[in-house]
Amino acid sequence: MDKDTEELEHELKSAEIEDYLEENRNNLRQYTLAQYLEKLLAEKGLVKAEVVKRSNLSQIYAYHIFSGYKQTPAKKKILALALAMELTVEETQRLLYYAGAKRLYVRDPWDSVIWHALEHHHTVAATNELLEKLHVGELLE
Repeated sequence: MDKDTEELEHELKSAEIEDYLEENRNNLRQYTLAQYLEKLLAEKGLVKAEVVKRSNLSQIYAYHIFSGYKQTPAKKKILALALAMELTVEETQRLLYYAGAKRLYVRDPWDSVIWHALEHHHTVAATNELLEKLHVGELLE
């Protein structure tokens, strides 16, 4: 069962560190960003080159993310990859976590549009157009 951060913090306060790590192995970070991206590619049967192309990111930048060279890319870049991979909102939230970026927050208008785009499998270009149409910013310049 997944525990939220507050539960983990509470347990950590009173536990022996060895016991805490053992008991919460499945609730702690298990992958690097690059490893999680590779896991997603394999699970979804996606080809990295096609995802990079659909992301509208520069090839060099995208491959730096996939290789682990770029460990904390901008949130917008991660979201472009999420859209290109047609990830679910849950998969995207986890991807953002591994990237060290803030989760999507439905009370934020920009984040809400991204959430909607993920739910409806919009492309990066279509998402960018929707963001601009609604005057809440853009995904990629």
